[in-house]
Amino acid sequence: MSAGRRAVYAGSGWGARLRSHRRAFADARARLRAAPLASLATLSAVALALLLPLLFGLGLANALRFAGHLAASGEIAVFLAPGTTPAEARALGARLSGRGDVAAVQVRTPEEGLAEFRQMSDLAGALELLEDNPLPFVLLVSPAGEAAPLVAALAAEPGVERVHHDAAWRARLEAWLGLGRRLVAVLALLLAAGALLVVGNTVRLDLAARRDEIELMQLIGAEEADIRRPMLWFGLLLGLLSGALALVGALAVGAVLWPAIAGLAATYAGGFAPAGPGPAGVAGVLAAAAALGWLGARVAAGHYLRTSRPPPA
Repeated sequence: MSAGRRAVYAGSGWGARLRSHRRAFADARARLRAAPLASLATLSAVALALLLPLLFGLGLANALRFAGHLAASGEIAVFLAPGTTPAEARALGARLSGRGDVAAVQVRTPEEGLAEFRQMSDLAGALELLEDNPLPFVLLVSPAGEAAPLVAALAAEPGVERVHHDAAWRARLEAWLGLGRRLVAVLALLLAAGALLVVGNTVRLDLAARRDEIELMQLIGAEEADIRRPMLWFGLLLGLLSGALALVGALAVGAVLWPAIAGLAATYAGGFAPAGPGPAGVAGVLAAAAALGWLGARVAAGHYLRTSRPPPA
């Protein structure tokens, strides 16, 4: 080992490594500050590549929560046979309320059903022509668990004429959500590859601009790890800041769309509210972005050092 390297990269063990990483971190931070416009352009490009899968992922997560909310709150309409008395309807409703797979039962009388139909302007005139109320008693049953077994049990109850529970649209929704998961995964992989290329190209250009400096470092005894370390910190900082910028962008998009999404969700299922990434999601985005930046810098620095290595004598 040369005397120059002993002076600059002296020591061994954790203390020397910590000092080396501290110098590398300071060097990476200085390089980001040295060219603010170029750094901002690179950060924006990487942040945009991270923002798109982040937005799609948040949308898919809320769609999954919304589907689960609808499945949990979807009511089963139990139409009782004509001629059922109010006492029989209430007795059946009370008996069904005692089942473990039933959360609540609401008894709707024929008069209440007719009043609801009269509120529909396209049916109000036709209902005036009816002499008697043809509507039966209806029990609105809220399932406490899986709805399919409960539907079969309700259909077998005496005095029940028909049970209505539209589960087909839920199956179609699950199929669309499954497709959405695959699309988000493919999009995330493609854009992650784009982020790697952006970071790698930035590091490659920085290394090319520092060719003379790197040659001087090698002359005084710097090893490849000493040259690569500042680049790894540069890529990690680049990814971390890009992840933070992507989260800010997602917050801005959410602030614009939140009222419309919340209003739409309220018309389908009361009590549902869209949710953001949360602390765990924020930490995951920052960690993934930092890892992408580090990996891009690692690949670019490794390729540069391999190709610039002098041939053996």
